[in-house]
Formats: sequence, C-alpha cells, structure tokens
Amino acid sequence: MPTPPVALTIAGSDCSAGAGLQADLKTFHHFGVHGLTAATCVVAETPDEVRSIHAIPLAVLQDQVEILLESYPVAAIKTGMLFSKPHVVAVSEILTRHPDIPLVVDPVMIASTGDPLLERDAIDAYHTRLLPLADLITPNLDEAAELDGHELGDEPGIEAAARRMADRFDTAVLLKGGHLPGRECGDYLVDRGEGRWFRSPRIDTPASHGTGCTLSAAIAAGLALGRSTVEAVEAAKEFLNHSLRDALAWGELAMLNQGLPPRP
Repeated sequence: MPTPPVALTIAGSDCSAGAGLQADLKTFHHFGVHGLTAATCVVAETPDEVRSIHAIPLAVLQDQVEILLESYPVAAIKTGMLFSKPHVVAVSEILTRHPDIPLVVDPVMIASTGDPLLERDAIDAYHTRLLPLADLITPNLDEAAELDGHELGDEPGIEAAARRMADRFDTAVLLKGGHLPGRECGDYLVDRGEGRWFRSPRIDTPASHGTGCTLSAAIAAGLALGRSTVEAVEAAKEFLNHSLRDALAWGELAMLNQGLPPRP
C-alpha cells in the first residue's frame, strides 16, 4: 500500500469534534492524507456554546511540534486556534526553521457563537511573527478587518484588502466573503499577484461551526498532495460545500459532515 503524504495541524481541540483538531483530522482523512496534531488548547464547547478554554503549556506545545517535524516527512502545515501571544511566538519559533514546508494560517479569532478565541495582544504577534512565514492565509471578513485595519462590506473592499495583506505579508491570501449578504458565497484568492473569485450557491444550513477549520485543512491537504494553491482551493471549496449540504443534526445542534457518507 503506498505511503500517504503527511500534514500537520497545530490548533485547538474541540470536544464536540466539529472544528479544531478533530475537524482537521476528518478532513485530512477524506483527502487520503495522514494527519498529525499538536494541541494548543483544549476547548469545552459545542456548536452553540464555548464554555471554557484551557491553554496547553508552551513547553508541551513545542514538544509536540518538534517531535512530529523530527519524525515525519511533513508535506504541509496548517495553524488554527493559537489563543495567546506566547503560543503564537512559540509556534513561530519552530516554523521559522522549516521554511520549505507549505504553511496555511487560519487566523482563528472568533467562534461562530461570537465567543473570542484569541487574546487581543496576540494579533501583533500574528503580524510580526507568524503571517510573514505563511504560504497562504485564510481570514474571514472579521479577521481580515482586524489584520488589515479596514472594515469590509463589499466585493471591491474584499479585493483591495486581500491585495494589501498579500503585499504586506508576502503571501497568498484567500479572503472568505461568506458573511456578505447574497445568494452566493464568494471567496477571493490573491496568489502571486493574480486575483480570482471562487463562488458557490449559498447553502441554507445552521451548520457553520468549523467551516474555517475545514476549509483551511482541506487546502493544506491539497498542498501536501502536491497540488497548486488554486487547485487546492478549488478542491477544498468543493469538499466544504459537500460537508455543508450533508450537515448533521441532533435536535437543535447542527454540525458539518466532514466524514460520514451522504445519507440516502
């Protein structure tokens, strides 16, 4: 049996398994990529509530990342919830030594419930330490407003902000516009100076928990498989749409379906 490529996710643990490390692993598995995990924090949450966040000690976080990078041929890395400035710095210190591994940064700041997932003083560390290392960053509108300093309310604004961030951090940017009103969801990619919209019909579902984690993990999986950024984003968008269309529900709890086969 051929050996699969390996991808590493550095993110928080979501006990409901809809987002975070658990969603990333399910997504990696779908694409035939072996997933490794380094936990930054443990979150007691469901799609409807963030009850508590428990940070992993910095030495433990760095031990996880270092032993995995020493032991496996990691072909792509993604970061998700990093929670605090010291955690951003700790991860950046290690990733600086591995510039040849494609890095996808999902700048997780706010949960779909509206609860903060990033301490305020961590944003500066993103600017100065982590984002300059990235091959691709995947902010949503709120995260882009924090990183770029401009409120975004329309597609021309999204295009301009994506280009500013791409120039500032010398990276590709996929700015997710799904929170804009309309019948379509549009994400704008700037890659090596070229801009491109990825559009899909809006899917009427309450299962928004974990969409950012799933999309960025799917892109990282594509990069691990040797796909170009555009190819990886195309496949990731298609996978996310399937996960939304086949969403799971238990009463009022709704969740993306990253792994189970479609129901008849």
